Order: sequence, then C-alpha cells, then structure tokens
Amino acid sequence: MSHDFDDGTATVARERFITAMRGVAASVTVVTTDGPEGRHGATVSAFSSVSADPPTVLICLNARSRIAQAVSGNGIFCVNVLPHESFEVADRFAGRHDARVSDRFAGIRHQTHDGTAPRIDGATVFNCRLDQTVPSGTHLVLIGHVIDVLDGQVDPLTYRDGSYHRVIPRDFETRAAPPGRSVN
Repeated sequence: MSHDFDDGTATVARERFITAMRGVAASVTVVTTDGPEGRHGATVSAFSSVSADPPTVLICLNARSRIAQAVSGNGIFCVNVLPHESFEVADRFAGRHDARVSDRFAGIRHQTHDGTAPRIDGATVFNCRLDQTVPSGTHLVLIGHVIDVLDGQVDPLTYRDGSYHRVIPRDFETRAAPPGRSVN
C-alpha cells in the first residue's frame, strides 16, 4: 500500500478543523498541579493514554496558559477524569466562575498529599510525574509517567459540540427495548 503525501506545507483550513473537532466527544478532565509554582487547575479535554509499559499519559495545554507554566515548573500533574454529574466542577476549572471565585479549588471536594497534585473527589485519577514536554503549534504536549491511579468507577462526563454529555452503554438500548424487539 502506498500513500501520496505532499511536501508538508499543505494544511486544512482552521475553521474546517475546528468544526470537525467539535464533533469528537472527549472525556472532561481537570488537570491539577501543586509545588513551587503554586497550586493550579484547569479543565482539559486533550488527554490520552500513551503506553501501559510503562504507564504513561499525555495532556495538551496552551503554552501561554498558567496551568502549562505551573505543570512545567512543578514537574507533577494529576488528571482528574470527572464523573458525569460534575459539569459545575468542569465549568469552575474552565474559568467560568473566575469573576466571582478567586480560588478555583474553593468549595470543591479534593484531596492533597505532600508531593502530589490535588485529586478531585469522585474522579478517576492519574497522578503523574512530568517526563517530556513537546511543543506543537500553540500548545505543549506534556507526557507524564503515571505514579498512582484511583478508579472512580463511574461514567465520565464528556464534551462534544459545545455541550456536556453522559456516556450511555450500547447495551442500554437493548435493555430499554420492549420484549421481542431490539433497538439498532
């Protein structure tokens, strides 16, 4: 199989790219950090597993953001995958309440232990040590070695096309169908 690629200078129009990406559902996470650069947190949708050997994840943060600078300086971060009912927490860490709440962590149930970033109660948590930082366009791809996990055992909050959503298992439709009839 062969592929024809251009010389690397062609690119899709920014608006088309953004429109297509809005259609991609993503888990909603709050990335937190604490250390010499201070305690910070921000809502982030660009999070992914990289490898199980060793356990590694990545996050993408705007290079100019406070959270990117803090994670880089602190050398640790925590990815908190929010449970489906936590849209207010997502809004808080997205900065939607910054005009009336000076500390994004105020009133948010979370745990902090020496040498780790804050863990939000109820979330599935990936505590990480920063291993690599890769610049890409306006963002930094931060790769972290996972040093601890906590499985929240709940359906995650997702975000797609400007709105929060809840994941519904495929077999839910089959269970919801009247007897003798399947939903496809």
